[in-house]
Parts: sequence; C-alpha cells; structure tokens
Amino acid sequence: MSKQYSVKVYPAGRGRDVYRNIEICGNESLDRLCRIILEAFDFIDEHLYEFCMDNRMYSEDAYQSDPEGDEPSTDITLDKIGLYKGQKFSLHYDFGDDWMFTITVSKISEAEEGFEPRIVKSKGYIQQYPDLDEEGWDYE
Repeated sequence: MSKQYSVKVYPAGRGRDVYRNIEICGNESLDRLCRIILEAFDFIDEHLYEFCMDNRMYSEDAYQSDPEGDEPSTDITLDKIGLYKGQKFSLHYDFGDDWMFTITVSKISEAEEGFEPRIVKSKGYIQQYPDLDEEGWDYE
C-alpha cells in the first residue's frame, strides 16, 4: 500500500507569511508534486525544474525534469525516493528566475483508497511575474 505525504511548502525568501500545506499520495511522481505546487501558488508551468534533496540549487543530489545521461529524473514516485518525517528539500523552478520552494515533510500515513492530491491550507500570495502588468511588461 502506498503512503500519503503531508508537506508544507514555502517560497524561499518570503518569510513564513506565504505557504501551502499539500497532501499527496506516494504513488505520485515528483513531476506531479511540482505541478501541484505551481498550481497552489498560481504559477504558470512552462519552465525546467529540479528537486534539490539537499536544498542547494544545481546540486549533485537532485532529480531533474529534463535529465541528461544518467541524472536522476523527476519521473520517480515519492514512495521510491525514501522521504521521511521532518525531511526538508527544495523545488528549484525556472532556472532564469530561480524560484526556490522549501518543502518540509510534516506527516506520513497510509494512503486512503482513491486519494487525490489536495491543498489543505494556504496563506498569503506571491506573483510569478511581478513586473508584468495587464498589457505586457511594465518597465517603469
């Protein structure tokens, strides 16, 4: 039986005023976790990303969305990467803007039958492109 993970996600550098609590099943991939995080923060999913298991950008201990050679892929399930309660790791999204989301595993339990990922709590708001106004880029 698969596990169910409760994680708390903070955008780095934003203090504790912005976060999302997410529940996801262990048979879901890191790719799916990325999509859920981006959706939770109203980000557009159009860039490369990596999950940095040691919280450092461009780390050797990372799962890549577009792996080269024998690099670990984000197409791996959460149950296979061996997450544990209290573990912290990061989602590094958009290698130009370098968004970092710190992820903390707060609880691990047995997954319910037919469990679907969900956002269980949310606080605050951030903009993916704060310089973009209604008509395009704002250069003022």
